Amino acid sequence: MNKFKKWYSEGTPWLWISASSIALCLVIVIGIVGYISIQAIPHFWPAPIETIQITSKNGVTAEYYGELYAEETVRKKVEENNGNGKSKYKTVIVDSSNYKISNNDFIWIDNSIIDKRQIEKDSVVFERREKGNLYAKLLKIKENDVVLEDSRQTWEELQARIERVAELHEQISEIQKDKIGAINYQQEKIRLHIRYLELKNKITDADSKQAQADNQKLQDEYNILSQELNNLRKELQRDSVTVVTKGIGGETEQVVPVENIVRAYRPNNLSVLGKTGVYFDRLGEYLFDEPREANTEGGVFPAIFGTVMMVLLMTVFVTPFGILAAIYLREYAKQGYLTRLIRIAVVNLAGVPSIVYGVFGLGFFVYVLGEHIDELFFPEALPTPTFGTPGILWSAITLALLTLPVVIVTTEEGLSRIPRALREGSLALGATKSETLWKVILPISTPSMITGLILAIARAAGEVAPLMLVGVVKMAPTLPLDGNFPYLHMERKFMHLGFHIYDVGFQSPNVEAARPLVFATAFLLIVVIILLNIVAIILRNRLREKYKSITG
Repeated sequence: MNKFKKWYSEGTPWLWISASSIALCLVIVIGIVGYISIQAIPHFWPAPIETIQITSKNGVTAEYYGELYAEETVRKKVEENNGNGKSKYKTVIVDSSNYKISNNDFIWIDNSIIDKRQIEKDSVVFERREKGNLYAKLLKIKENDVVLEDSRQTWEELQARIERVAELHEQISEIQKDKIGAINYQQEKIRLHIRYLELKNKITDADSKQAQADNQKLQDEYNILSQELNNLRKELQRDSVTVVTKGIGGETEQVVPVENIVRAYRPNNLSVLGKTGVYFDRLGEYLFDEPREANTEGGVFPAIFGTVMMVLLMTVFVTPFGILAAIYLREYAKQGYLTRLIRIAVVNLAGVPSIVYGVFGLGFFVYVLGEHIDELFFPEALPTPTFGTPGILWSAITLALLTLPVVIVTTEEGLSRIPRALREGSLALGATKSETLWKVILPISTPSMITGLILAIARAAGEVAPLMLVGVVKMAPTLPLDGNFPYLHMERKFMHLGFHIYDVGFQSPNVEAARPLVFATAFLLIVVIILLNIVAIILRNRLREKYKSITG
């Protein structure tokens, strides 16, 4: 009995409970991340294409090319015996080649009606820019509607033409977004400048003539680029392939323009090394290309860029305000009832739902502050808003308010842990209170400040609800950062990985087909947050080691 009392009085049970809770939290976190990664990582691996032959109960036979997506057990009521439910297996396969007929990416086939399943080495996956994947067999290649000789055996010829089309698409994109985009931007600047002079009653004939001359020069450049663009588009339309697909109606031929093919590969004929090459090719497209097909295909680079840039801007805004507020509360404010009340308010702000911050950001930053900025600095653009509309600036500031309490609390705790002897020693050597603060206290408490930033980054990077009100969009035409002065366009809307998950997972016309992409984007968001935190943690550890000897 005495041993039990001693064991209890020493706090050993609470130690075990705390350790068990931490272990349980770690297991839950690892389990969540592990499940997401298991669902996400294989998404880009080329799956085998099966040829499935079925005979329905009505005696109708059909063949399908498809990728085995999943197998599930369903309960079906049968009439035999006593009518009890009986377990049946239902195979789910992807069949995009039949999309035009059934308007479905998936078909469900009962195992009991499957006559034969086989893997044919010449089955091809055509990843298209529109309408998803096509599963078929290559029949022939055409150039300007002329069939190439022996094209059925020329797999390398098809790959060369796909690479040619990819280069043409890159050239078209460069002309449209970079060159023509820059011309449109310069023309808009000229228009706004003339409008500004008109509002100020300072416009002269010389200004009008100069604007016309500049516009004409830009228009001439545009005409040249437009002609070049038309020539490239004609080159895109040169090649096509004829393929054979299988479905309810038997074998059918389809003509697919090569300009609509992203890549083509034969997964059943690939070695492990070949599948690895396709895997990293698809992964590279996902990380560095732009989305297509309502965000369900292509890449997520604009969303990655928008997420990282928004977090960095948020960090720039929240750091000085959070640190200065903590310094005032800890070092300068009189410790009394009012100070305690402020601290309670700061802590309570951390529990306010994020959507409330979004509503505040929309009402105050966008509709009040943004409109006043437009009236003062951009009157020539009105009634089209510049900052009086949601954008990345207001998103970053809104999330800065959201994470401000975390930075204040952690910074203040860091300041409170500084030994009193350091303050007294600095003052005894003749330093002023400000010198003591800026040269002794703040450098030592820097690791605590960075800890606050780590927590702020972790929360802000995953927030979606407030961003839907103050700046994030499904598809942003341009990035907030480009080659046009002033280069960083804080008024532009942006894409975000969190919103991309919501959009693809809940707003997609075919949620089942988009499910692997949802897991892939969720895993990518976790990786981005981890990388941002690792940078901050490395910086914090270096500073902690630097001042370790001082704090003793």
